[in-house]
Amino acid sequence: MTTRNPRTILDIHVLQTVPPSNLNRDDTGSPKSAFFGGVRRARVSSQSWKRATRSAFGEILPAEELGVRTKKVAEALAERILLQDKSLAESTAVALAAEVLKAATGSAIEAPTRGRSKAGEADAASASPVSKYLMFLSVRQLDALAALALEGSGGGDLAVLKDHLKDKNTKARARQAVDTRHSVDIALFGRMVADSADLNVDAATQVAHALSVHRADIESDYFTAVDDRNREDESGAGMIGSIDFNSATLYRYASVDVDALQRNLGLGLREDEEPSTPAARAAAAFLQAFVTSLPTGKINTFGNHTLPSAVIVKVRDRWPVSFVGAFEKPVAKVSEGGFLQGACEELAEFVEDLEQQYGLTSGDPCWVVRVGEDTRALAPLGTRVPLATMLTQVQETLAARLGGRA
Repeated sequence: MTTRNPRTILDIHVLQTVPPSNLNRDDTGSPKSAFFGGVRRARVSSQSWKRATRSAFGEILPAEELGVRTKKVAEALAERILLQDKSLAESTAVALAAEVLKAATGSAIEAPTRGRSKAGEADAASASPVSKYLMFLSVRQLDALAALALEGSGGGDLAVLKDHLKDKNTKARARQAVDTRHSVDIALFGRMVADSADLNVDAATQVAHALSVHRADIESDYFTAVDDRNREDESGAGMIGSIDFNSATLYRYASVDVDALQRNLGLGLREDEEPSTPAARAAAAFLQAFVTSLPTGKINTFGNHTLPSAVIVKVRDRWPVSFVGAFEKPVAKVSEGGFLQGACEELAEFVEDLEQQYGLTSGDPCWVVRVGEDTRALAPLGTRVPLATMLTQVQETLAARLGGRA
């Protein structure tokens, strides 16, 4: 019998009740939805919640550990060049940036073909060159490319830089600059470089579409707005319209392959850290951001700011496992109304049965954050802790597992 190499998988399960809202719209402006278990459910796309999670990183992690995803990558690199050499003209920095990016990524960095001023004159010539697709680079990678651009250009000579980049070793250094020291968000969410597949980064995290645990109907809010300058004898609305919305108790799920996260981050962003520290810290940052973030669709209209009623976090050593099957049969509301209590009861029963049948009861660490009596059924699933304690203990657990394997 072969010995199985244990993995380190962080599974995150969330139950969150959201009041009337339109978190994530489709092409008609209606809240997104999906059929599951034979009925239509409220849905928030994984892309929408990943975007919200990435945005939340700005309040959790220092800027040097994050990246920028943009077509305006030459402009972003030019800013880093100017930070290192303030004597250069902005146009020179942009030209150097475009040239070194071509060598590093194999992508064409060219002036935009569309875009006109108010006077109708083409302004492509004066605009910074852009890539054909969103490019994802870390701040540290941009700084490394900026240093290479200045070194290879002799302080700002584009012709010198072009000759310098013809050297095979120099070009290899440029490519290495964008393939090492990835930011936390690149390591977690991955990166695709269409023109250089070898620079792609496989995502270490997977995020499911959030689904309501029950049937959810779309409603419509008809509204009017009055012109503030109307006289008393002027009747009627200055504007009329309607906004679609729904409300739901959502099941959200995400998993992090912590081993892949450590491979993507390499030895870490600081030389004075243990090899396991950056991956463990990044996983804890993702956990905090995913749990507390909220897509901002129509947020000013509905003010639907809520936090999860329940968060279950497990560290597994085999597979990531979603518990969405607990809600394949739509949860019925309790006699007093509401779906959270029934969702917690269904989830607790499903998890126990699933883990017994598949031999997943080996004592994997599990933490539960829960709010209110409606979540009492989840008590047997794990240790109840506040979110801050969960984050600390998860990070320590992951660091110990990764460090013990090194």
